[in-house]
Amino acid sequence: MRSAVVQIPSARTASEARQVWRAAVRQLERADLYLAAVAHMPIDDGELDLAVRKLRSDLESLRRYLLDSRKAELE
Repeated sequence: MRSAVVQIPSARTASEARQVWRAAVRQLERADLYLAAVAHMPIDDGELDLAVRKLRSDLESLRRYLLDSRKAELE
């Protein structure tokens, strides 16, 4: 079985394209879990806290963008 993620975008079927979108969203959610773990570590570094919050915000924005783009594509 071939992986939809490694297929050339123009060679993907509609089903494979949906798999890629779902995989991208899952990866962003997984990345947020790792950043949440870092955020709750007792490191006591203000700059790190700001950077982690910024990264989590950017990840959420990117996740929403992917979901909205997919929804718009389906309409």
